[in-house]
Amino acid sequence: MLKPVITERNKTTTESGEQTPLVRWALVSLALSMLLSSLGTSIANVGLPALAQAFNASFQEIQWIILAYLLAITVLVVSVGRLGDIMGHRRVLLAGIFLFTLASVLCGVAPTLWLLIAARAAQGLGAAVMMALTMAFIGETVPKAKTGSAMGLLGTMSAIGTAIGPSLGGVLIAGLGWRAIFLVNVPLGVITFLLAHRTLPLDRRELKIDRADFDHMGTLLLALTLAAYALAMTMGRGSFGLLNMALLLATACGVGLFVLTEARAASPLIRLAMFRDPLLNTSLVMNALVSTVMMATLVVGPFYLAHSLGLNAALAGIVMAIGPIISTLSGVPAGRFVDRLGAPFTVIGGLTAMAVGALALSVLPAMFGIAGYIAAIGVLTPGYQMFQAANNTAVMVNVHSDQRGVISGMLSLSRNLGLITGASVMGAVFALASATTDITTARPEAIATGMQITFTVAAVLIVVALAIALTVYCRTLRNRAIAPQAKSLADKRESR
Repeated sequence: MLKPVITERNKTTTESGEQTPLVRWALVSLALSMLLSSLGTSIANVGLPALAQAFNASFQEIQWIILAYLLAITVLVVSVGRLGDIMGHRRVLLAGIFLFTLASVLCGVAPTLWLLIAARAAQGLGAAVMMALTMAFIGETVPKAKTGSAMGLLGTMSAIGTAIGPSLGGVLIAGLGWRAIFLVNVPLGVITFLLAHRTLPLDRRELKIDRADFDHMGTLLLALTLAAYALAMTMGRGSFGLLNMALLLATACGVGLFVLTEARAASPLIRLAMFRDPLLNTSLVMNALVSTVMMATLVVGPFYLAHSLGLNAALAGIVMAIGPIISTLSGVPAGRFVDRLGAPFTVIGGLTAMAVGALALSVLPAMFGIAGYIAAIGVLTPGYQMFQAANNTAVMVNVHSDQRGVISGMLSLSRNLGLITGASVMGAVFALASATTDITTARPEAIATGMQITFTVAAVLIVVALAIALTVYCRTLRNRAIAPQAKSLADKRESR
């Protein structure tokens, strides 16, 4: 097996400040890790009809192939990030890539539906590790001046995985059968593992903590709480009944127990003192709000294109693919904006573009049809990439090495919770605004009304995120301006 390089080439930059070739290959391994985790979600969606036929299963049963993967990521992403902080980011990331690859093999050879679902949960655990620790590694491999570009690259790879998943899955199923959509991850996983093993810097022993300090009770409580919330938002297929309410009540109780446990733990999973940082709190809230809005485009967009504009499935699919394509093309430039203009300015610019794009989605499609829809998406999506690159950079650039994993996991968690909430809440807003119980049989005019109201609500959510950003960043700038004056006064007093 290849041994990690431990020579001077492990330095992140040369004396002139340029990245070494080894670091560039390390970034490639991190980018491939992000690609695999996003591909694992999107490529399986297109296979659900074939899987339902192969296992003679109902929709309620077959949807667990998707839910098991997403639940594993959502429930465990913070915990595996903390595990990386304790055991070493490199070691845990390599274990995650290996698990993802092995689980992909098990998915491809699974003889029964429930074994496939179990393998998908294991695959989701591997994906959670990759999501949490790829961002954590940026601080160890890239100089601060290039952090935005690296975050933009990760955003681009995530978008590529989302974009190519459905088309690649369709081709594989048509040519080789449903098992190929899982087995295609195996060679990619092997390449990623070998590349990461060869190029990622070794874990520094002095930063490790006693493994016995891992917060098992906090991990269990957080996992159960997040599972309850995720199930509350996804079960019922649009209806919200007593089971959903019970799960939300369990979530509230779980949050209370988790806070009490963390306050008393010697080495907590999440240090509650972190939430005294207004920048972290702001970033997590904004991340959730933005993800809620982006999920609305995936939930509402297909119905509007098919039932209001009357597009056939093929043309609707092409139009829906434009968003991921724009996201792919704008990720790296968005990261460069962050490096040149700074994270606060780029966050505000990205949110402004998103607000304009969401408002345009509520108006332009009704006026100009497909052209209006594409134009609005062309504003919303680059704004999203600008926000993601800048927000992640603002949080991660100054995080201490023994907290990078858990903070990165919290960012991923807030994004996933926003996606889950958006699928449920924005879908409910769309149904209520359309004034129908069955969207598939609603009149085109009702669908258009639902579209307008849903994205008006989406624009309001982005404006709320923008107001939060302006408040916190302006306060930060004011404090920085006051600090030198206060220091000067203190120095004068001491001199007297």
